[in-house]
Amino acid sequence: MQTSVQALGPEWLDPQYIIEALGPWALAGVCLIIFAECGLLVGFFLPGDSLLFITGLAVVTGLIDTPLWLVCVLLVVCAFLGNVLGYWIGWKAGPAVFDRPNSRLFKRENVERTQKFFDKYGNRAIVLGRFVPIVRTFITVMAGVGRMDTRRYMTFSLVGGVLWAAGVTLLGAGLGQFSFVKDNIEAMLILVVLLSILPIVFEMIKARRERKLGAQGLAEDVLDGATDEPTQVIDTRRTDRR
Repeated sequence: MQTSVQALGPEWLDPQYIIEALGPWALAGVCLIIFAECGLLVGFFLPGDSLLFITGLAVVTGLIDTPLWLVCVLLVVCAFLGNVLGYWIGWKAGPAVFDRPNSRLFKRENVERTQKFFDKYGNRAIVLGRFVPIVRTFITVMAGVGRMDTRRYMTFSLVGGVLWAAGVTLLGAGLGQFSFVKDNIEAMLILVVLLSILPIVFEMIKARRERKLGAQGLAEDVLDGATDEPTQVIDTRRTDRR
């Protein structure tokens, strides 16, 4: 892989640079980064989707000399354990973990954005949040702060970890077999980012459709109620006789 993707961010955050720089320790480094992004608040800026995609590509090109199935398992485990850590931090620290002033690494708008996402999608947010940068970091802690049921959280977290960590890695491995993909890494990473938000787009369309159907149902109920009321007939004829 010779194509540079520095246009997507600083060189030290370039997934390709990370893997090539770590050499034989590339897989361990990727696992650590995925764990940190999913469980530590300071890891929100780390590359997630793009790193998983490049990792899959590195496996099929031989840069990472580990079976693809094992890579996927390790990444799913790291993503899941990261979520467990984030949940534990939120559970132990409580709301105070978000009650802090802005800094270079902590922004109130990131918390507010995640809160709105959580409020809108509920339990599904644990799965969908995997595909949204920044949200996937903060939402794990927020679930702990909100005392989300532990068993339910772990179930949704595992499902999300499989779909995200294994899914994006397999996507990179599958597309990495084509020379066009190898020669256009930067364009592929942009495509991965766009694909990662598709679940959110589908949820938005679904929610809009449900609101529309709900509004139509309410209008029909109002009309039905109006037609059921007795109609008063007003006799305009003059009743006084002279």
